[in-house]
Amino acid sequence: MNQVSSFTVGETYTNDQIRFALDVENLGGIRPALDASRNVRHVAILTASEESGRLRTENPYQDRIEGDVLTYTAQGREGDQELRGRNKRLVEQYVNPTPFFGFINIGRQTYRFLGLLELLRHYQERQADKKGSVRKVWLFEFQIHTTPTTVPVDQATTLTANLLAESRKKNPVAPLDREITESPEEEQTIQFAGAEDLEAVRGRLLLIPPLKFEYFIKTVMEQSGFVGVSVTRASGDGGIDLDAYVDENNDFFSGTHVQAQVKRWRHAGEVPT
Repeated sequence: MNQVSSFTVGETYTNDQIRFALDVENLGGIRPALDASRNVRHVAILTASEESGRLRTENPYQDRIEGDVLTYTAQGREGDQELRGRNKRLVEQYVNPTPFFGFINIGRQTYRFLGLLELLRHYQERQADKKGSVRKVWLFEFQIHTTPTTVPVDQATTLTANLLAESRKKNPVAPLDREITESPEEEQTIQFAGAEDLEAVRGRLLLIPPLKFEYFIKTVMEQSGFVGVSVTRASGDGGIDLDAYVDENNDFFSGTHVQAQVKRWRHAGEVPT
């Protein structure tokens, strides 16, 4: 085994290399390294791609990467998840500049380094557990930072402190926007609609690749009465994914130009599009 002292974005590493370089446990998706006072020195966060082929009974987590954002499901395969233990350790990054090393599984015991991760917000959602039962989970939304491209383990704390300070200066997030819980109205709506049915539909939507999902929404808009619906180019669109116009038969909004941004996770103060 080649022991490593730094991680480079895009390079691959074995589970043992990650384990020994970061002094973390051998198993688990959230692997904190603690100092003598039981404070977190850094955390290895490991996720699996949608194409990993792992069965839902083995891996019920529905993590996803869209652009430079990793939406990551908290630890706990059965029942409602709670913000305690290792899950709670992640929330501590809001206060302490703890380095989070992000990795994605690309094969048996092999991972690609994504970069340092910045926790933007966390919120509750409903997913199926390994037995297929609908439960509440916590999702953590991470910004993936690919700069610096190489992260020496012994310099990670300093690098992370500088990275987080600069990032939060450019894109400040209010403390109240960092944790989003379900409102009583949302809870009643989910129960009325049938949580199992909603979970089944949501699960199928998450399996659609991002670009194909935009074309799926294009079809939905066309069948809803919009005309001239088009998908914008992949970059340089200012965050807009779809252009459309209200049909001329609409008495009030005929010809109105509509633009849509397509997302599959919830942000503070926004409704999923």
